[in-house]
Amino acid sequence: MSTTRQQILILCISSPDLDSRTVAWSFYDGAKTRDELQMQTGDSNEPPYRSVLAAMQDGWNVMQFPQLPYLAHEHEHDTGHLPYEYILERKVNING
Repeated sequence: MSTTRQQILILCISSPDLDSRTVAWSFYDGAKTRDELQMQTGDSNEPPYRSVLAAMQDGWNVMQFPQLPYLAHEHEHDTGHLPYEYILERKVNING
């Protein structure tokens, strides 16, 4: 019997252009068992995809677009969270 599970990929990119460079990422695999480790911070120096567009071309679906940041006058260089965070998902079959 085959069961479907969800995988979630979070890609932070350098600009709102879907083809811009990935600068940070997280991956959560619902197909793994409780005993298997999920991705850990620092697991890899290379992102799983160079861009959101590359992930889409490999079958990932965009679930959420980021809200573009509002940069108030004289606060353009303040630091904070990564503003261009896209959440993607795909379904994978597992044998059960």
